[in-house]
Amino acid sequence: MAQRNLPFGHNTRYASYQIPAENLYNEPENSLEIEVVNPQTHDDGKNKYTDYEIICRTNIPSFKFKNSSVRRRYSEFEWFRETLKREVAGVNIPNLPGKVLTNRFSDKVIEERREGLENFLQVVAGHPLLQTGSKVLVAFIQDPNFATHSYRY
Repeated sequence: MAQRNLPFGHNTRYASYQIPAENLYNEPENSLEIEVVNPQTHDDGKNKYTDYEIICRTNIPSFKFKNSSVRRRYSEFEWFRETLKREVAGVNIPNLPGKVLTNRFSDKVIEERREGLENFLQVVAGHPLLQTGSKVLVAFIQDPNFATHSYRY
């Protein structure tokens, strides 16, 4: 049998198999995308702080909305992490980016913190035990009226 020259990765045994186009673009069974973007620094004369926009796109049933956008401060992330540690025993909750004592409002520091907060949320929100066992996870990520004093643990 003569061997044909096929492009790299092509196998004659499977060359006739084609995936229907509609299957290429179906949404995965459980999809979750979390982004932390658009940091904004606020200064009311007494307090200066930066908050971050959390954008969530998901089809996971435990989440209330398919698409959501909320803003959270670093101090709220700290509260959220401590609450998760108490709420769901046995799950290793990742660390937040560290506290910054100098230049905390510089663009570089804000961007590094944004990246760290995004990584933290992606790990936490993607954890199956936290998705089902946490009372605060979905509210923190999706509820625009979320307030730390509303949750007692």
